[in-house]
Parts: sequence; C-alpha cells; structure tokens
Amino acid sequence: MPSSSIQRVPPSSQDLPRRSSLVRRRDDDDDTIPSSPSKRPRVTWDSDVEVRTVGENEKAPELILEEVRIAFRDKASGDWSRYERLKAVYNDTQDNDTQPTPTTLRNYTIALLANVSSLNKTTTDLVRKVISSEWLGRESEYVVLFMRLLGSLNTAQPIFLESSLNMLVENLTAQPACNRELMNEPTVSKVTIYGRVHKTLGYLMQLIPSASSIIRRILNNHFPQSNESRRFNIVFTNNILGILRYAPELRSDILSLITDRVVKVDVQVQIDIEDLEEDEISDHLEHGMSRAKHDYMEDLNDESDTSDDDSESDEEEDPEVLRTRDITQMVGKLDAILDILFSFYNADFSSSKTSNSATNTIDQLLSQFLTMILPTHRSRHTQFLLFHFVQQSPTHIDHFVGTCVSTVLDRKQPPLLRQNAAAYLASFVARGIHVPSSIVREVFDYISSELNRLRKEHLPKCQGPDLRRYASYYCLVQALMYMFCFRWRDLEVRNEEVEKEDDLDVSFTRGHQWKPGVKEVFSANIFSKLNPLKVCSPAIVIEFARVAQHLGVVYVYHLLETNKRIKSRNAVAVAGCQLYGQLERDTALSISHNEGHQHLDAYFPFDPYHLPRSKKWIEGDYRSWKGLPGLEEEKDDSDSEDDEELPEDDTASDRT
Repeated sequence: MPSSSIQRVPPSSQDLPRRSSLVRRRDDDDDTIPSSPSKRPRVTWDSDVEVRTVGENEKAPELILEEVRIAFRDKASGDWSRYERLKAVYNDTQDNDTQPTPTTLRNYTIALLANVSSLNKTTTDLVRKVISSEWLGRESEYVVLFMRLLGSLNTAQPIFLESSLNMLVENLTAQPACNRELMNEPTVSKVTIYGRVHKTLGYLMQLIPSASSIIRRILNNHFPQSNESRRFNIVFTNNILGILRYAPELRSDILSLITDRVVKVDVQVQIDIEDLEEDEISDHLEHGMSRAKHDYMEDLNDESDTSDDDSESDEEEDPEVLRTRDITQMVGKLDAILDILFSFYNADFSSSKTSNSATNTIDQLLSQFLTMILPTHRSRHTQFLLFHFVQQSPTHIDHFVGTCVSTVLDRKQPPLLRQNAAAYLASFVARGIHVPSSIVREVFDYISSELNRLRKEHLPKCQGPDLRRYASYYCLVQALMYMFCFRWRDLEVRNEEVEKEDDLDVSFTRGHQWKPGVKEVFSANIFSKLNPLKVCSPAIVIEFARVAQHLGVVYVYHLLETNKRIKSRNAVAVAGCQLYGQLERDTALSISHNEGHQHLDAYFPFDPYHLPRSKKWIEGDYRSWKGLPGLEEEKDDSDSEDDEELPEDDTASDRT
C-alpha cells in the first residue's frame, strides 16, 4: 500500500471544550470534534515521498542480517530450522510464488558475505546451494556482489574452490546452466553470461594463484566429447581460448587439450570413412563437405534456440542415412575447430614472422606434433596447423625439418615413430611451396645416407623382400621416391640461364644433369636384394617408375614385371604386423582398397586437404600435383599395352 505523509494540526485553544474538572469522563473520549470549513485538513499527501510496493516476503536488511546470524548460531546448538529456511532461499527450483524477490535475495547474499567465516565444512550443503544458484542471469549489481562472495568464500575456505571453478566452467558451454528466464529479472544473453564467467574466473585466479592448477583438470573433464554436437564443441573451444586473455600461464595446457581432442575427431573421421565401400566414399564426402560449408560456426549471439544444432529428424532409420549424417557432423566439427585454431595462432604471426610470440608458437606446435600428432598414424588434417605456420619463415622450416630428420635417424625411437617421421618429412618437403631447394637437397642427402647404412646392415642376412623385418628401410625408399616425383627439379644441376626459365618444356629440351648421388642411390637400393619396389605402395611405385624413366634417372619396368612373379616372404605374416595396423589403407580421405596386405601403406600426411572452411589457410602454401610435359602422352600410349598389368595411379595425383 502507498505510504503517506500525515500532518497532524494541533487544535488551537479556542477549539478546546471547556471542562469543569481536571478529571475527564469516560464518555468524553468518544466525543467528536466538528469540522470547520475555515480549518486546514488534518490529512495531506506529500508529493515528494516515493511510492513503493513491498512484497510480503521482503524484509528489512537489518532483520535478514540478524536472521542469518541466528541461523548459524542455532545450527551450532542443534536447531536446524532457521538454517534450512536459509538454504531454501537459494533453491532455484521453487515456484515463482515462493521465490524471494531480487531485493530479498540480494540482502541474504549481503548477510552471507558478512558471515562468511561461518561458511565451512559443516555448511557444505548450504555453500553448494549458493554456488549452484542462477546468479549469472541476474542484474549486474547482484553479479558483482556474488563475485565478492565467491572471492571471500574461497579465500577463507579453499575447500570450495574446485566447486566454484567447476560451476563457472559449466557455464562456458553452449547451454549454460544459468541461461533461463528468471522472475522479475531482465533477460540476459549467452554472450553476457560468458563475459561474466570470464570476469569471475579472472578475479578468482588473480586472487587465488592455486586456481590455475585446479582449472586445468576441470577443463579437461568438461571438454565436449567427439559425439557431442558441433555447436557444443565450437562454443566451448572459443570460450576456453578466451581464458588465455587473463591466464596466459594456461596457454600450453589449453592448446594441448584442444589439439588432443581435434586429433581424436580427425582419427574418427578416417575410421568412419575407411569402413565405407570405395564407391560410397565420394558421395558421403561430397554431402559432408557441402553441409560443412552450410553449417559453419554460428555466431555466439545466436539465441534463437537452445536445441542441439546437429540434431536432424530421423524420418527413416536407414543405416546409410544415419552413417551419412554422422560423417557430416564429424567433418563439420573438425573443420570448424581447426578454423578456430588457425585464426588463433595466426595472431602470433601478425606483427613479425620471427617474433618471440611466433617462435614460441612454433615451439608449442612442435611439442604437440611430437607428443600427439606424430604417434597417431591416422591423423589427416590436424598436422596442417604445423604445415602452414612452419612455412612462415625459413627458420621455422629448418626447425621442423630438423626435428623430423633427428627422429628418423634416432635409433632409440620406436620403429613406428621413425617411419611416421619419414612420411612427414617427405610429405612436407614435397608439398610445401615455401620449402627452398637447399632444404630439398639436404633432406635427399640425409635419407640417402641412412638408406645406404640400412642397406649395408640388412643385406648380409637378407633373403628377399620382407616388410616385417625391414619396414623402416622400405619407408625411407618410399619417402625418397615420393619426394622425387614432386621436387625433381630441385635435384638437377642447372646453369643460371636455365634457372631463370619457368617453362618446363625448355628444361626437357636441354636434357637433365643430376646432382651427385641421385641416380646412384636409386639404382643401388631399387636393384638390391631387399627389392623395395616389391614392398612399397604400388601406386607410388608406378608413378615413380613413369617419372624416373621420363627424366632418364632409372628404368624399372622390367623389375616390376619380374616382381609380379615373386611372392613376398611375409605375405601372410604381415597381416598381423604391429608396425602398421591397416596396411591396405590408402591416404585418409582418398582411400583405395586395391592394395595387397603385403604392401607398405601409401600414407603421406600432407596429401590434399579437403575441409572446405579451413582450407583457405593453406591455399598459398600447398603444392598440388602437376604432370610432366610429354608424360601424359607416354601414359596414353602405354595404357593400350600395359593397362591390365600395371595398377592405376591414383595416389600421386591430387583427388578432391
């Protein structure tokens, strides 16, 4: 009810009735004083007084402060009634009729802040109620007050810090817990909630240094799994990268966490694709890539719905429809998160390609490469983060190449790791546009020297091609052939006049002069008893045979014909080989099932990049396959004779 200002006008002496005695009769109290038009009204309204509606449950701040103090006192003596009522104040599941008003809730929170010393292990149930209440969706003044409460609480009682941080991280997801309409409160957007969470996290981490070590574990626990929606993965990735603005000490942990999850999604995509039949792959990928373009990362301001954006109506429970949808969703998630990472790392190279921040980023990417990417044989796209940023500077290129070379030559490393490093080294040198000729020649020499050493080591006991025993050797031969097909021009000895020529036809008319050792290393290894052409991937062998013959390096077709009649010594044993679990698998998104199980996997990690959105980051760094002048004509002529004898080349050329 409205308040009023009541002015009482004392009666004048003339208005008072005359009394004959100082003792009043009882019935005199009931006498009414007649009004007079000449007198001022006894009740007037003051227009300056604020008119305010007071809810039934709203109490004065002083009363609430005393109530909270007594509740803690009574609880200590065994009376829990007031304490239970205090807990009910922060019960967000109450009906709107019983929920406290914003003013009352604020006064209770102020009272808790004044009694923060009473919040300890014995009041854990109350503290959990308070921490999990929907404070982020309320007015800004209350949010600031609640931040102060969290700071005071966790400073005095660190046992509640993990619960507080866990609550905050939960509100960095695509569906924050505090994102619902509250009674008598304005609607708060998700972006505002995320901003409030970051502000609170920064405040707590500055106030309590130990918070950094705790949040590492919490972020790992809350990172969306690979089967969760694209939007959940995107929003959470963006939000935890935002933590680095005020907690740079977490940079390595957060980026490693994201990379680890991206690798897992990447591998899952390859597994799903490998389970398809060959004629199904292009259809599924075309649909997946098309949908990925359409469904790329939504703006965080989008509040249009709170449903899973990846959910689609299963009109038919057709296994093929479900499989296509699953692959589409996985491809979209992988593409979007990689695009976020490309954009994030790119900021470190904006000022200078060799600045301290850029160098630190390269070191960090190399660390992730050695610990997560290199040991993962089926990773298909994640490694392109390194591919792109390493090529920003010759120094970074040299650093990456040196890392791969040292891994290849380190005999203390597991064989599988060394073989993968050889594939990365050859693929990077072959595909990297900014890799200079000097690096190509140096890598060629490194691999040649190691091949010569391994060949001399294996030949005394060699009885024929054996992938199980000599896998590392065959991997290096295959790497050398792959490099040669792409970078043969860098292995020529050419004069300055030819060096300026851009037309490939000119170089062919002048003939070819090769740097010392090029022809020798191929001849010595290809025609040895180890017979690598019998074991290496037929697709790569055929492409190398065509290029090498056309350039006059070595002629191997007669050996290929002979090899057709030779059975590999481990044709059966290799099926269970631990070095490569899926030897028949071709490059990840351009799979081929016509490989025999006795052949080396044709895996080169920087084969064509298929993700539509993030592909833009490597377009200026990537060398696509280009045929040699005159070679296609030769192929057309030989197809009529050898088409049924030699496997079709579908590896060296880039398929999309």
